[in-house]
Amino acid sequence: MQLVKVGLCAFGMSGKIFHAPFLKEHPGFSMAAVVERSKNESQEKYPEAVIYRSVEEMLQNTDVEVIVVNTPVQTHFEYAKKALEAGKNVIVEKPFTVNVSEAEELVHLAEEKGLFLSVYQNRRFDRDFLQVQKILEDKKLGVIKEAEIRFDRFRTEPSGKQHKENPQQTGSGSLHDLGSHLVDQAVQFFGFPEKLFADVFSMKGNDFANDYFEILLYYKNELRVRLKSSVFSKEAHYAYVIHGSKGSFLQERTDNQEAELVSGSIPVYGKDWTLPMIEPDGILNFLNENAATERILTSSDPGNYMNYYQQIYEHIVFGYPLPSPGKEVIQNMKIIDAALESSQQGKMISLI
Repeated sequence: MQLVKVGLCAFGMSGKIFHAPFLKEHPGFSMAAVVERSKNESQEKYPEAVIYRSVEEMLQNTDVEVIVVNTPVQTHFEYAKKALEAGKNVIVEKPFTVNVSEAEELVHLAEEKGLFLSVYQNRRFDRDFLQVQKILEDKKLGVIKEAEIRFDRFRTEPSGKQHKENPQQTGSGSLHDLGSHLVDQAVQFFGFPEKLFADVFSMKGNDFANDYFEILLYYKNELRVRLKSSVFSKEAHYAYVIHGSKGSFLQERTDNQEAELVSGSIPVYGKDWTLPMIEPDGILNFLNENAATERILTSSDPGNYMNYYQQIYEHIVFGYPLPSPGKEVIQNMKIIDAALESSQQGKMISLI
């Protein structure tokens, strides 16, 4: 099996949880380099990875073929650009960049260099997202008329992470953080909207970046899609609510990969590795072919973030399609930029 050497730009939570374990367990990858500015935490689990004290120093390692830019969003553009200029393929954590213009410049540079640029939209590999995708593909709901996608938390106290909570830093706040997932999922399910209206603000007060948003997406076929997130949500809502001409589907947010990785679980290559569902996590209520009502409790199949890296590997080795290419994710950045503009100006923004 061809071995692809990868370098991580950081070894914080993202590196420890979402990248390093999968790179280690996938037989086609080698985590050959990692940036740790002062510590050597990666050495215990990943002794094969050479530790560098800066991204610039790591980029001089000509053996590394792929660079994972998993630093704070405010540095994504700078480090991704440096990696591309050094002739490296790039995986960028979500959100892609802080705005559309940065995203477009990176995509243009990657195309110019003949390199790939992928955005790590890992929530496309969550069990709940995949279940909704399956229901929509089955077309039991008829013509979709309305949908709501939520990602709520109960985090009323500041985290102390300036790159996420300082309102003076472009790209901070829930809209770029959780919103990058919800926007991506809406586009994956329903395509690019025609226009939007948004409300984005901080429930914690003006000293903090936005921690609440509601975005209403308008589609030409009269579909309405609402994206919503709050950090003052003690009781869980259904994460996905889909209403169509023939029925409705409600899906809980039940993917447990992040929690299991945090607790120390090791992902397994080639098969499902998370704990199975004990109880149903969805409700499908629809009119069948005989116009009779069927109400079914559904259970989602396991998700697997390993499949993202498997698709990256297949793109490198076999030329298969690249997962979440930067050119595609530019659409998400256009929606995020427009949502901020809509909220600031209090008006609907056209996207097409």
